[in-house]
Amino acid sequence: MSFTVRRRFRPAVPALAIVLLAGTAGCSAARPDLAPPAPTGEAAAACESLYEALPERVEDQDRWMPPEETRYAAAWGDPAIVLRCGVPRPALLTPETETYDPFADAVEVNGVSWLLEEQEDGYLFTTTDRAVLAEVSVPGAYAPEVGALVDVAEAVEATLPLDPLYEDPHSHH
Repeated sequence: MSFTVRRRFRPAVPALAIVLLAGTAGCSAARPDLAPPAPTGEAAAACESLYEALPERVEDQDRWMPPEETRYAAAWGDPAIVLRCGVPRPALLTPETETYDPFADAVEVNGVSWLLEEQEDGYLFTTTDRAVLAEVSVPGAYAPEVGALVDVAEAVEATLPLDPLYEDPHSHH
């Protein structure tokens, strides 16, 4: 699978398939979900920062409030593009689960790495390189679905800290 990713402020670059290794337990929903997660502590604070930083439009669709008011989920358009923050690690990235696949497809969009999981209608993307995980479900109506990630990448990169496994030991912040 390959995507060409639209980029803002940077030249276009093809999506990268990367090898992922992860080590914390969790499971993921098999389909897009409007129910907000319930992160706590530092994860909740990071998700609240992300909520504030999210754009008003994704894929030219207006943002709207999910039925249950929350600062851990956001939605755009109809059919809904849904972002949920503070989600558990997907089973595909969890060792010792039946579906664990360290070679699962991933794409990097504007500095954020996402796991790709094909759904019945569209894709579910989950961050792989962040200490707090967020997922974006994108219905097939918005194909190529990866385009929605371009619109949220800047907010994710700015608010969700990198997992220490992905930090560059040579960078000087």
